[in-house]
Amino acid sequence: MAILSVLDREHTVAPPGYSRWLIPPAALAVHLCIGQAYATSVYKTSLVKHFDTSQTAIGVIFSIAIVMLGLSAAIGGTWVERNGPRKAMFVSACFWATGFLVGALGIGTGQLWIVYLGYGFIGGIGLGIGYISPVSTLIKWFPDRPGLATGLAIMGFGGGALVASPLSRQLLSLYDDNYDPGNSASVAGGGALVALFLTLGLGYFVIMMFGVFNIRVPADSWRPAGFDPATVKQKALVTTNTVSAANAIKTPQFWCLWVVLFCNVTAGIGILEQASPMIQDFFRGDDGKSTVAVAAAAGFVGLLSIFNMAGRFGWSSTSDVIGRKPIYAMYLGVGIIAYFLLATVGHNSTVIFVLLAAVILSFYGGGFATVPAYLRDLFGTYQVGAIHGRLLTAWSAAGIAGPLIINGFLDREGKPGTLTAEAYRPALFTMVGVLAVGFVANLLIRPVAARFHERSESTMEAAK
Repeated sequence: MAILSVLDREHTVAPPGYSRWLIPPAALAVHLCIGQAYATSVYKTSLVKHFDTSQTAIGVIFSIAIVMLGLSAAIGGTWVERNGPRKAMFVSACFWATGFLVGALGIGTGQLWIVYLGYGFIGGIGLGIGYISPVSTLIKWFPDRPGLATGLAIMGFGGGALVASPLSRQLLSLYDDNYDPGNSASVAGGGALVALFLTLGLGYFVIMMFGVFNIRVPADSWRPAGFDPATVKQKALVTTNTVSAANAIKTPQFWCLWVVLFCNVTAGIGILEQASPMIQDFFRGDDGKSTVAVAAAAGFVGLLSIFNMAGRFGWSSTSDVIGRKPIYAMYLGVGIIAYFLLATVGHNSTVIFVLLAAVILSFYGGGFATVPAYLRDLFGTYQVGAIHGRLLTAWSAAGIAGPLIINGFLDREGKPGTLTAEAYRPALFTMVGVLAVGFVANLLIRPVAARFHERSESTMEAAK
């Protein structure tokens, strides 16, 4: 259709004088919306009651979405590179919004499988395409500071829950007079959940359209003022060559980085998924009661979200200065120490516990935001978005492994609400081992061999 031709790559080339600082807000418009995925716990209890099912059955919705994120990013990455960020963002918005609308249908009809299909499967495709859609463009606009650029956008995904959580609570209270947004145990009715999903689906679509129509790609000859491409050669592990997505997955560097991301995410998601009950269990007295109130535990979860978001921007920006390999050595090496201390002395003080958990979650967020720049360093800018999409399968795998490790140990230790810090130690020490594997994998990363480089003139022009 002619009307959709405005989405084509050739219609998104920025005119002379266009400010590259307009690109991160466009990317943020998409990432803040799809970051809502981290806020599903707000209405999880309401869905459990509405469908009269288990928490595990409702948790499958989120699991499907994360698995589809990785798969759609991997499969659709080359398509995103070929068609450009505007069309990719539009497709993401359509899938993401449709996921909510179909999910609302499932809630309204009492059919949980339709919610799986909607928010999980369809919405998950929107998650994956939306997550990778601005990455390659940002790196091309910021060849001098790729870590800062990708951190600005991916920070939005980590911070999406900070907006979506209170917004969802207020909307539920608007649609259901019996729902108390200040009470974590309050349950909303099915009608309110349907209205919430419809509102979020339509609202997010409108916001994502802001990103769609404001995103631009730089002209082939464009360079930032004062930037000398020759300086790139002076940095270790940073290539001036290009590698295709098809060749990238044949390199040991790709798979080492896959292991690095998998380990970093597995360790972080283990705490993120269990944060609220974990802090209460760590400080449970002999009488079985926790000294940490439910409200304080909820505040702890919010604090972790802030550190998750801040780490995405702060640490990824720092990587522009010290390099990607050293920053991952810090994520994983200091993470090992933090997990060990959490297991051994974390129960002695809530301050120590919170500080250690905050450091771990900042590294978790930083790992996500730094990895696109790491890929750019190793494989160049040609098809970096497609390579990033394939690498995100590590996130899908970690999204399954992290909770399984934590919950598997805890299930053997006792029932929820009765656990203590000691019950968490086997899981936390396991995470120390997971991070150690990632640390070694990062040490093994070397420059990509010349046989994997693209050599054709047309490819080299496309990489500019």
